[in-house]
Amino acid sequence: MAANNAPGLVARILDSDVYASFRSTKIVMVAAFIVLLMFIGALFAPWLAPFNPFDPATVFLADASIPPRWQDGGDPRFIFGTDDQGRDLYSAILYGLRVSLIVGGLGVLLAAAIGITLGLLAGYIGGKVDSIIMRVADVQLTFPAILIALLIDGVVHALFKGSSREDTAIPVLVISIGLSFWVQYARTIRGSTMVEKNKDYVHAARLVGLTAPVIMVRHVLPNVIGPVLVILTINLGLAIITEATLSFLGVGLPATQPSLGTLISIGNKYLFSGDWWIVTFPGATLAIIVLAVNLLGDWLRDALNPKLR
Repeated sequence: MAANNAPGLVARILDSDVYASFRSTKIVMVAAFIVLLMFIGALFAPWLAPFNPFDPATVFLADASIPPRWQDGGDPRFIFGTDDQGRDLYSAILYGLRVSLIVGGLGVLLAAAIGITLGLLAGYIGGKVDSIIMRVADVQLTFPAILIALLIDGVVHALFKGSSREDTAIPVLVISIGLSFWVQYARTIRGSTMVEKNKDYVHAARLVGLTAPVIMVRHVLPNVIGPVLVILTINLGLAIITEATLSFLGVGLPATQPSLGTLISIGNKYLFSGDWWIVTFPGATLAIIVLAVNLLGDWLRDALNPKLR
């Protein structure tokens, strides 16, 4: 039965307005290809990278600060050169991109989970619950991600005194991003839920005896989840920038765990000494993937807006 339905689903997707909009916008197709390429590179980094930057056996200080292969003094083994620790920059970027995408993706998913849950409760229940959640959201907006990261980092190290920065860096970053971005999801879901809860299908669900949690999850949520997909796409780029910013400022991942932020932070120290490649290539990678993700998010927002069709 599933095999018979699959061609029909594919055919509907290919005949949809969203796919037609995608095919008609060349820059969006290029952005999607870049994002797909970045994800493949990050996913298969252990196989695509010629060296493992986490393995001390493959890193030698004698190879530190070697320029890109096409420059004078370059080494054919290192396409983009090496950083100050002798790590192959191309390999470090692949592994760093992997870390940045994992942290950004998990952070955005956590923010969506918190925001959707609170938005459903605020919109469906209303009253004091709505007021409390929205006031908490207003207060949260006054705290930037850097302050939340510092607070969580301090709490984690106070509770787990034997833990090191390497052990807690990724959870701290994920929680920081999640707690920084949930408000947008909550407000969007709340507004849509307040409209949906007064429709006939919700009243009918109440009449047949369904409980409020069942109505919210089974009936209301599928009808308000559309805008969340757009926010998820756009916020992924913001989350990657946030991780890079926190790592650049020393609150995120340590220098021993390459991410795009730590690589940029390391390269910035050597920029004026002539080792421009250490910061240029990670910075260009960060800019390209964020731009591509934002282009996809803007297109998805317009494609899913029925007023623009």
